[in-house]
Formats: sequence, structure tokens, C-alpha cells
Amino acid sequence: MKPKPDHFVVRPQSADAPRRYRMTVAYDGGAYAGWQIQPHHRSIQGELERALQTLTGQTVRVHGSGRTDTGVHARGQVAHFDLRGDFPCDKLRRGLNALLDPDIRVLTLSKTRPDFHARYDAREKTYRYFIWSGDVLPPDVRHTHTHARRALDAPAMRAAAARLVGRHDFAAFSANPNREIEGTVRDLRELSVRRSGREIVIVARADGFLYRMARSLAGFLLRVGAGELPPESATEILESKVRTARVPTAPPQGLFLWKVRYARGGREAPRTKPAKPIMEIE
Repeated sequence: MKPKPDHFVVRPQSADAPRRYRMTVAYDGGAYAGWQIQPHHRSIQGELERALQTLTGQTVRVHGSGRTDTGVHARGQVAHFDLRGDFPCDKLRRGLNALLDPDIRVLTLSKTRPDFHARYDAREKTYRYFIWSGDVLPPDVRHTHTHARRALDAPAMRAAAARLVGRHDFAAFSANPNREIEGTVRDLRELSVRRSGREIVIVARADGFLYRMARSLAGFLLRVGAGELPPESATEILESKVRTARVPTAPPQGLFLWKVRYARGGREAPRTKPAKPIMEIE
């Protein structure tokens, strides 16, 4: 985080009960040990909390919609936090962006209802995985794309992806299925492969993701695209419910948490009962 400018202090408009705030955050995860605070390492959560303390003088805990792993990026991470007092949202957003390093940006910030939870209220998440297929990786995309030196067969990747869409047990695509609190069944609503020249983008959209599931899906499709596995193996691997070397975890730098959707087309809606925690790290 950048040094504290003396004038970057935001004061509440009123000092009433705590209020909950919601923000959308984008970041380049290359310099961070993931979202979650870790001892002796920089994290996205830690940088945001330090900036909020500098701005408001309050100790703040920021809760994200999910934990991204070391080197993973985000365009649409959603988070919430509580502050004592009614703070002007625009000043908070501008103050945070002035304090944070340029590889983290708060895109939107607004007040929300007191029981909104960025993680437990999420109804759908979308990840995008970026691949550069060619002999030479352009230097401007080296931190945001995985490099596949050999030509990839995009139609074969699409054929394999189509076999994985739907509500299934994705234990074979979790890096540690035994840690999943709510089981390993997820509704994978989209798994598409889009190609434009040398760039291939895998889009994965689901009601939730298992531990490193998005990178496991990408790793498997990379093997299919390289001709190492046939598209038909997707069904066999899925039905086996066993993680093997046929499903590698793709490198982190190609992955982006792209969007988090909430009830009513993205608008917040109260929960009817407490949500159970879902372990999710990408």
C-alpha cells in the first residue's frame, strides 16, 4: 500500500450505529499471496483493511465473496465491511484508490442492508481463464495469460466442455474434495471455449466452485486441446469422482474472478435462513 497522505482521512457524516458497505474490487493478483490475510505475506484483504483503517481510524474486517489463490486476478470480486457511522461512499472509494497500490482498485462502493453477506448471499460466480496459444507469448500478457506453446484444438475443447455442463458431482475436478463442507455437487451452468486469434478464453459459470475447481477444469481442457486426452474422457473422469493426474491444476495467472451474481438479477435480497459456509479457493 502507498504511504499515507496526511489529508486522506474520511470522517462520518453522523456517528450513529454501525453500517454495512458493499464494494466491487478488481486486482492483479501477481504480487499477492491471494485474497486472504496470511502472516508475513501481502494479501488483497490485508491491503484493503489497512487502507480502510488509515481512512477511517477504525479496525475493519473485509469479507470477500470467495478466496482467490496466489497469483489469481479479479475483475468483479465483491466484498462487504462494517463501519461505525454514516460515511460518504464516493469519498471512501476515492480515498481507498488513492491509498492502494495501482494493482488493486475499488470499482464501486455503496451502502447495503445490515445482513448482506458477500459470500453467503452469492448465487452464481463466473470465472474466466485466459490462454495464449502460440510459440511466443507477448510480454504484455505474460501476467494475465497461461502460455500454451503448441496449437490448441478449440473444437475438441468445446466438445469436452459440453460434457461437463450441468449439475454433477465434481469431486474429480477438486484439488481436495475431502475438505468440502457441503459436498462436491455443483451446478455448472456454462463452460464455454472462445477463440480469437491466438487467444483462447474459457468461461466457467456455476452456483459455486470447489477448491481450485475452475483451474482444474481449465487444466483438463488444456490437455484435451493439446491432444493428450480425447473429449470423451470428460464423462469418464466426471463419473469416476476421483481426482487423478489426468486433471492437472492450471497455472494461476490466467484465472480471473470475473463476476459474482446475487439474487434478483444482482440486487440484494434477504436470506430466508442462515447460509452454510462453502470452502472455495481458486
